[in-house]
Amino acid sequence: MREAWRRMSRRTALARLRLTRHTMRVPERLIVAPTDLRSIDPFFVEELLNGRILLAGRVLETEGQSPFALELPSQAFAARLHSFRWLRHLRAEKSDQAAAMARSILNDWMAVHGYRLRGVAWAADTAAQRLIAWLSHSPVVLQGTDGGFYRRFMRMLAFHVRYLRRVAATTRDGETRFRVRIALALSSVAMPNGASTLKRAGQALDREIDRQILQDGGHISRNPRVALELLLDLLPLRQTYVNLGHDAPSRLIPGIDRMYPALRFFRHQDGDLALFNGATSTLANELMSVLRYDETAGQAFKALPHSKYHRLAAGHAVVIVDTGAPASADLSRTAHAGCLSFEMSSGKYRFIVNSGSPNFAGERYIQAARATAAHSTVTLDDTSSSLFSKSKTLGPVMVSGVKKVIVERAETEDGRDYIRAVHDGYLSTFGYAHERELSLNASGTILAGRDRFFVPEGKKSLLKSDGGLASARFHIHPSISLLQTETDSALLIAPDGETWVFSSPGNEVLVAEDIFFADASGMRASDQLEIVFPIAEKPEIRWFLSYRP
Repeated sequence: MREAWRRMSRRTALARLRLTRHTMRVPERLIVAPTDLRSIDPFFVEELLNGRILLAGRVLETEGQSPFALELPSQAFAARLHSFRWLRHLRAEKSDQAAAMARSILNDWMAVHGYRLRGVAWAADTAAQRLIAWLSHSPVVLQGTDGGFYRRFMRMLAFHVRYLRRVAATTRDGETRFRVRIALALSSVAMPNGASTLKRAGQALDREIDRQILQDGGHISRNPRVALELLLDLLPLRQTYVNLGHDAPSRLIPGIDRMYPALRFFRHQDGDLALFNGATSTLANELMSVLRYDETAGQAFKALPHSKYHRLAAGHAVVIVDTGAPASADLSRTAHAGCLSFEMSSGKYRFIVNSGSPNFAGERYIQAARATAAHSTVTLDDTSSSLFSKSKTLGPVMVSGVKKVIVERAETEDGRDYIRAVHDGYLSTFGYAHERELSLNASGTILAGRDRFFVPEGKKSLLKSDGGLASARFHIHPSISLLQTETDSALLIAPDGETWVFSSPGNEVLVAEDIFFADASGMRASDQLEIVFPIAEKPEIRWFLSYRP
């Protein structure tokens, strides 16, 4: 019902926008070009000038034609092309030739897609990214231009602002709606506007910060990477307010300061972010470009109670555990069925990971990455702990599964940091709850685990007589070499020689092929360890990760 209302409201707003586009006020100039903190690639410009566009792991040979007259290689390629974020790469070569090429592509875009308001080109997130990119890189786009293009460009900027204002309230919740508000706030200061426009845009952004950035600094999507993506836009916005002498929205600076500790919480020993709930690979230079503005530096939290994650850290080891569920159906569109999964890093490397989300793969792989089997946790009868809708109307929201997670955190008498958590994701389907215990010793050299399935009091087993086969999976990062030594153990060896022993006494530890979805270069082959156990005969298993000097 909510989705139907949203679509109807959007159609009405766009119909009005088309009818009134000729009456909108068009600014004569831009006041400022905000900074873009994202990394640049000089090779992109070189290829662009040679008639090749490299985006989303694909190459488009233009052969002198407009890319918008050609069939684009993939949906991900199209989204990145239409977002115009690639304009940042032109900072590597500020030549008239590069500026003319960018202007030509932009001119073609305005001619083909300018006022059509449909398709991937006008998805709210794509349009918000495009407005931010055009404002940030307007000096390159307008370098050596004529008056006609300048006026068309300014009119299109004004149209984007009007469009995003109309769709902001009905845009799906989460990162997209946040980015729309950021784009509108940025345009309010980068373009000539009155005090009332600045105030309204700032107040709308404040409401989104209050609603989407939790008290512990995590984002309501529970995706660790979303904070980085938002900060890459929020930091330039903050600086633009400061540079122009405007008062920043009241929640902006406190919101940014709140996000930094959460970002550090998810950071592994190798500097990358943990792979939970849609997170993918992180470029080190982008993360560092954000962290250098961190004025809250300190020890990472032990837990994010609102985001529902826990962190065990001792010696050189870090363990991060997911102990939560999506906050709403709308926010579950990109959430993963990875409750009670964990990641572990030590020294310079990640050893145990989740498979992560692919950076630019097709929908089939994106959905496969959301399954419980793609996470370092336990599945029951090859079923995910949360199930996803296949309805085209609803989209891939979670329709059943984990609703409640009980967590207990303590320090044992012998100094171990201990966490016990139970989720109900298999209760309605099989009548069982999954319990996981993890403890890290004081020196950070032994991670002990226990996984157990049990029928809660007042419930009964719903398993068939031949069912109840659990699979505990431990996904190994592709940089780690795996060597099986015994049937119940294996060595995990990092490139620098650091070695950990995985063992599960009394159980067969299987080595299987795996896919790591979240590599920066695309999907990559990897390995996983698996322990299969029938819960009727053996309701629990114990396992250990031990550092070997």
